[in-house]
Amino acid sequence: QVQLVESGGDLVQPGGSLRLSCAASRISFSFYHMAWYRQAPGKLRELVAHITTLDSTYYPKSVQGRFTISRDNAKNTVYLQMNSLKPEDTAVYYCNAQMGRDDYWGQGTQVTVVS
Repeated sequence: QVQLVESGGDLVQPGGSLRLSCAASRISFSFYHMAWYRQAPGKLRELVAHITTLDSTYYPKSVQGRFTISRDNAKNTVYLQMNSLKPEDTAVYYCNAQMGRDDYWGQGTQVTVVS
């Protein structure tokens, strides 16, 4: 069974940084597009970063210039470096792996940005 395990969530002050990790197992990782989503209380889940199998990346304007997604195919891991964090970045962050009809999600990791 495919597993995606996120880690790195924490409580941080505005302006701070965090690095999230998502370790994948039982998956041909290099063949999957990877992404990070987040969901704040009362809001829909939204995409925050995407990286293709060819390392092409995409970010919505809300995080552009502050978040960086990267992947290490040798470690079956995708990362999300988050800088200049804002209170509105507070959410549960989820890892996603997608290839064709295959679509897998992790359990999420909590990021809280508060003074």
